[in-house]
Amino acid sequence: MNVTQKLLSVFKVDKQYRGLRSRLSAAEKFLAEQNKQIEQIDAKKASLDAQLRQLQAAGANFEGEMKRLDARMASIREQMDSAQTNKEYKAFLTEVNTIKAERDRQETSALEQMSKAEEIRRQLDELQKSRTERERVQAVATSERDQRAAEINDKLTDLKGQRESLAKDLPKDALQVFERLIQTRGDEAMAHIEEVDRKRHEYHCGACMMALPIEAVNGLLVSGKLTKCASCQCILYIEEELAKSMKEPAGKR
Repeated sequence: MNVTQKLLSVFKVDKQYRGLRSRLSAAEKFLAEQNKQIEQIDAKKASLDAQLRQLQAAGANFEGEMKRLDARMASIREQMDSAQTNKEYKAFLTEVNTIKAERDRQETSALEQMSKAEEIRRQLDELQKSRTERERVQAVATSERDQRAAEINDKLTDLKGQRESLAKDLPKDALQVFERLIQTRGDEAMAHIEEVDRKRHEYHCGACMMALPIEAVNGLLVSGKLTKCASCQCILYIEEELAKSMKEPAGKR
């Protein structure tokens, strides 16, 4: 086989490998999306848990202050019962009213914290439901990924071995050109030559459809040397049936 034929063999194996690998990649991508969503849910849950702890701590502080004020008012009321004068009684009453107003403010704040905490608990419940559903999808995605990997693993290993074996017979410079094109053009790294009109020597690149000089076509037909399209830079090849037809004497054609 000439250089172009060897490159074409590697190209066909690569194409099969990428096709099989793309099926697995799709499953891996879907699984990665599920994992990412679960991570986002967990991050949001951790943030809400922290907020809930802060609200509970603040609520406990307000309740503790309310108990302290209740104890203070009870003590003052006892003193009111033993007040000796009206002035002393009014002083105690004023202090009780002041403490009661402060106690009301503490209670209002405590109720606000409780309300906020309840809203966060509601959000946490919704997040847990979402996580449970996402875990279900994740399990299905994991199963599909593992199944696809098992289905194609042997074939991928075989194709990889074929590729390595074929690549060994290629000149290093030709292989480097080919691999650079694979990275940039993928399945369009190589393209067949299309015959438009043999008598007029009209041939096109199968990738970009630009006209090709007959010298390039003849050189590829005769020697199989590495030939690139001047327009799109893909590596050109002549399909076996067309090459055989072009080499036949005019009378047989």
